[in-house]
Amino acid sequence: MFVRSATALALILGLSGGVYAADPVFPPSSRFGFQPPSDMAPSKRFSGFERLEGGATVSVVELPPNAFAELEQNFTDENLKAQGFAVSSRQAIKVAGDVDAVLFSGEQPGAGTPESPTIKKWLLLVGDPSVTGIIIAQMTPGAETDETMVGMLTGVHIRPALTLEQQVAALPFKIEDKAGFRAVRVLAGNSVLMTQGPKDQMLNLEQPILVLAQAVQPPPAAEQRDAFARAALYSNQTMKDFVIERSQSYRQNGVDWHEIVARAVDVPSSTPVVVSQTIRFAPDGYLRALGVVRADQRGETLARFREVIDSVQVR
Repeated sequence: MFVRSATALALILGLSGGVYAADPVFPPSSRFGFQPPSDMAPSKRFSGFERLEGGATVSVVELPPNAFAELEQNFTDENLKAQGFAVSSRQAIKVAGDVDAVLFSGEQPGAGTPESPTIKKWLLLVGDPSVTGIIIAQMTPGAETDETMVGMLTGVHIRPALTLEQQVAALPFKIEDKAGFRAVRVLAGNSVLMTQGPKDQMLNLEQPILVLAQAVQPPPAAEQRDAFARAALYSNQTMKDFVIERSQSYRQNGVDWHEIVARAVDVPSSTPVVVSQTIRFAPDGYLRALGVVRADQRGETLARFREVIDSVQVR
């Protein structure tokens, strides 16, 4: 099942006028492309588009193809209203040629003040045979016209699935030295899962794993970074019983870093592991690397984690 709870629906909904370009623009790694108005550009914060002056966004979530039927059934007016989306109309349409879709229109009620206006909102549920898309457009009063936003949604283009190599190439960073690791999966267009070894599916942490993810949001102040890093580490629900071996901030090549090395227990397998978390801070965001290896395999693996991390170049 893909959507069974209000929490899952909230996560999806919370992602939440000009001349059109001649060719569709695809957010990095996305199957769904659009012809945005000239004042909207691909977002660096999420998969989708943002108005340059603010006030309008279009976000994209991709799910397996068999999610469409269940989502269509679960996206009732009552469920959507419970998540703050008051639906005024819904319409079954065709997009990208002959692909089934449902367009929901409505509002996200606000307090009616300049700080909290009522937001116009649209949700396009797309059921391509190879992928399900949830595309959410929203705008504050006067940011765009209704026709612009609806036209952008219903003019969606769907391209074939990207190869893993193409997805890696579209990441907002480049890995210069893989140190024996290889990419297994790209997530959300801004993170990559890597491993060292022949298997793509790893049970009981048979192979080391390393996840690199870039976040575009204001980084914490220097005095808050240790607490921020520890909170990020402890938020991982697949590990428990953390014992920190070292936690330190440092500056390297003009860049601020924070590194934690800790022992923990992998919850699914009860396997003792060693966790390495490195965060590289920038004025407009940060890159987080999380490496996990079985305690009896830590050897040179921690040094290899660091080789990969040190080689990353943000595009």
